[in-house]
Amino acid sequence: MTRVPHRAWFLTLFFLAASSSPIAVLQRSGATAPEKGGEDETGPYDVVANWWKPVEPGWIVYAVDVFAESPNRIFVGSTGTSPVPEPGRGGRGAAPLQLFNLNIPGAKLDHFLTVADRDGRTIEEWKQWYGLFSVPHRITMNPYDPERHVWVIDRGSQQIFEFSNDGKQLVMTLGEKGVAGSDDKHFGRPTDIAFLPDGTFFISDGYDNARVVKFDKNGKYLTAWGTKGAAPGQFDLPHCIAVDSRRRLYVADRSNHRIQIFDENGKFLDEWRNIPQPHHLMITQDQFLWVADGTTSRIAKYDLNGKLLTYWGTQGINPGYMNQPHAFGVDSEGTLYIANGLNHRVEKFTPKANADRSRLVGQSFGPASSTRSQ
Repeated sequence: MTRVPHRAWFLTLFFLAASSSPIAVLQRSGATAPEKGGEDETGPYDVVANWWKPVEPGWIVYAVDVFAESPNRIFVGSTGTSPVPEPGRGGRGAAPLQLFNLNIPGAKLDHFLTVADRDGRTIEEWKQWYGLFSVPHRITMNPYDPERHVWVIDRGSQQIFEFSNDGKQLVMTLGEKGVAGSDDKHFGRPTDIAFLPDGTFFISDGYDNARVVKFDKNGKYLTAWGTKGAAPGQFDLPHCIAVDSRRRLYVADRSNHRIQIFDENGKFLDEWRNIPQPHHLMITQDQFLWVADGTTSRIAKYDLNGKLLTYWGTQGINPGYMNQPHAFGVDSEGTLYIANGLNHRVEKFTPKANADRSRLVGQSFGPASSTRSQ
């Protein structure tokens, strides 16, 4: 047997370790490692501090959802507003870290659905429909719809609304206002919606019910599945839903700390456990799943076999930090928007010039022309 000198073994191990170090991986990916320090708080992004301008000066808007139709039309959903606390009265002039409720002094049900431009200024407010809304949990569009209708999943009213793109016309309503149920015409505080290319859609339902409901493109009830529990195919707060290119459904089973996968008819396929609090899911064009987690205050990337690939984010109130990120969206320029449930703000993140592209959240899955670039 040929003996390798001790020095040669040492040099071999040194070069192997160096080639697999985080710095080396960054260099091979084309990204530039920080010279010194840093904790990767905002990952591959720079935060645009104070991007979202006050809809009503002196008031907190409790943002829970964001959807970027284009870089110049960003929809924001909120649960209500309250006055900014006066200094020395529990808030030190800043937003209290709590969810909206009408027991907050001065709280009011207002500013449910607004639209911001690229500079964060409000350019639309759909006040004409505020009599319909209670808790607009999700605002989105069917990526296959050439008319770009706006869908609002209103948890509080127990209803699903479809509007024309300009908000002037109510096209469809599902559910009965203020009436909960688990049949084909009612919901139990629904949470989200996802679409197939033919217009078929799925509702995750929800905070009270524990099911997914399937409808055809005209809103006709087709089927539903799921019961309360923790076994495969059961749910404990199905909070978000997404569809991949193989027509598989990914459901954020939030209080069961997992993601479940089904075929389009409700057949259980798989589950990914040990995800503390999956709030929001997005399948991107390149077929990865991105998750906003409310417990860890992170944005995480998984392949479609459930393998964790990367993540970034940290908890706090500083610009770019998160507290229960409830939803996120990406515009056609690659800008990321995050609605923070407890920081009561929507923040804008722009890709760093030297960013590792694999750590940037991509475009939401759908036709390549589905996102406007105006």
